[in-house]
Amino acid sequence: MKRTDAQSRFDAVVWPHAATVLRTARYLVHDPAAAEDIAQETMVKAFRSIDSFQDGTDAKAWLMTILRNTRVDYLRSRASRHGETSLESMTHEPAGVEDVSLDAHSAWENPQALLQQFSDQHMIEALQGLPEEIRWTLLLVDVEGMDQADAAKVLEVPVGTVKSRAHRGRAMLRAKLLPLAKELRLIHD
Repeated sequence: MKRTDAQSRFDAVVWPHAATVLRTARYLVHDPAAAEDIAQETMVKAFRSIDSFQDGTDAKAWLMTILRNTRVDYLRSRASRHGETSLESMTHEPAGVEDVSLDAHSAWENPQALLQQFSDQHMIEALQGLPEEIRWTLLLVDVEGMDQADAAKVLEVPVGTVKSRAHRGRAMLRAKLLPLAKELRLIHD
């Protein structure tokens, strides 16, 4: 493919998702400069491989796969996976997941309205505190609105795993946000 054709295709197919790539990278990486580097590297890789993108497929899912792989490369290059917890290495459910009773808090009956009252920083911090696999799943399914089948392809897991991680992740997120919601007086005891 000629450079001008590649550039035109990139501009039409990939570039509209640049903000999504950056936003997702920021959710995944604690360091804003590193997130920008990972997002930029993702876009460069997408440009270099634009000829492998198949028309009619989901460009956002394709980019999220590239982003996921770029982030893995980044983590490997830093060789600092301390502090990250793999779901496979967990021997029990994370503390507090079962402790939150949504029926006891009527504010949770409309979770979208309640979630919109949290700042972006609060949400980023809550998501960053989740295990890697859970965080990725929630970012793809809930933040980016990707359907579960596409998220399963990006994450290279069965759809059932995405459903399970989304369910567990939402419970974990509620457990993290409940004390903050009380502190901010978004809900009352």
